[in-house]
Amino acid sequence: MIEVKNLTFSYDKDKQALHGLDFTVEDGEIFGFLGPNGSGKSTTQKILTGILKGHGGKVSLFGQDISAAHTQEFFQKIGVLFEFPYLYANLSAVDNLKYFSSFYPKEQLRGIEEVLEELEFKADFLKKPVSSYSKGMRQRASMARALISNPKLLFLDEPTSGLDPSGAVLFRKIIEKERKKGTTVFLTTHNMLDADLLCSRVAFIADGEIKALDTPRSLKEQGSNHCVVIDYLYQGRREEKIIGVSELEAGIPFVHDEIIRIHSQEPTLEDIFIQYTGRGLS
Repeated sequence: MIEVKNLTFSYDKDKQALHGLDFTVEDGEIFGFLGPNGSGKSTTQKILTGILKGHGGKVSLFGQDISAAHTQEFFQKIGVLFEFPYLYANLSAVDNLKYFSSFYPKEQLRGIEEVLEELEFKADFLKKPVSSYSKGMRQRASMARALISNPKLLFLDEPTSGLDPSGAVLFRKIIEKERKKGTTVFLTTHNMLDADLLCSRVAFIADGEIKALDTPRSLKEQGSNHCVVIDYLYQGRREEKIIGVSELEAGIPFVHDEIIRIHSQEPTLEDIFIQYTGRGLS
């Protein structure tokens, strides 16, 4: 679906933003592109969506070089959720979607009410101007804009930003539903929980370079110390021991009255990101 080879980009002679990126995204994959501010992830996404021109190397979508893609039909296959909602503030959600729908063939479109209902958009706000919406409501309207055209390739930039916990869970379910339909998703985010729960593979980018690329599970396993923490009761006292996973094969290797819990010391995806890049996601 996406193939990137030796991608470079400079904003000026003294500021090279991308230093030879190489990666592919398979059909029907949710691919996470993770990095702190200024890492090059937004620049990469702008190149992939055709917004930013003048890159070096090769970028192809749907098997076609992005530099030669100038047809409306090509870009009609792509849906984009921008980090900052791209909506007309004086129009309602419904009117915004009617306007943006006009750029696509009718047979490609989903129903406006259907999409908004799936996103649990409040009925009271359907015809109110976007300027009156909360950040979470704007995010729902923006997601509707990205989904209305039934895209084959979906670019999502911080999709759960501004949502409360129930809204974030809803969005993750919708993104997973898109994947099951066969939609390819390119997800850029600071949110490691989103990446861990959704993505089949993630790339860590920092300083314009990809530092690691693998499945979240594999990355965490590689950084694990392969130990578990056991909380237990013995003679009325609560105790804790850290032991190697291999020691558990023959059973609990110490005297105890009751096991309270066993949990691994596997690092989080953010822990691994910091190991590879030396930086957090802020």
